Amino acid sequence: MSDFIVSEVSACPELEALLTASGLPVGDVNEPGRRFFRVSASGGGLIGVIGAEAAGTAVLLRSLAVVPDLRGKGWGRRILAWALDRMADEGFAEAYALTVTIEPMLTRWGWSRIARDDAPAAIRESRQFAGLCPCSAALMRRPLPSRPTGGR
Repeated sequence: MSDFIVSEVSACPELEALLTASGLPVGDVNEPGRRFFRVSASGGGLIGVIGAEAAGTAVLLRSLAVVPDLRGKGWGRRILAWALDRMADEGFAEAYALTVTIEPMLTRWGWSRIARDDAPAAIRESRQFAGLCPCSAALMRRPLPSRPTGGR
């Protein structure tokens, strides 16, 4: 994945603008515990972003957005794959996502839909789950591989 660069960033106007343009919530991006990663081309241009919130041994992946001109070119999958690897390296056991738009893609990529009542308490207590995402959002789960060097 050497054709793009990932850097952890704080919430900023660029991040919020892309999330808003993608129809994703921004009401909590400045709150503690939210991590965002900016994905850029080697020349510096923005490709997309993804966010993560720790929830015990699980992680809630959120705010996956690709700039409009680059959509449909596989960037969403590549950004998500990077995030899953990163979270596994950090020692998380499973990943969750809430979505109203990309459930079919996540299913193709090995995620399973689960009942919202089956979410771990730490996921249910997140602002994304509790109110920012609509109740109609699908809750998706994917186990992460164990990494011997992982450790949070």
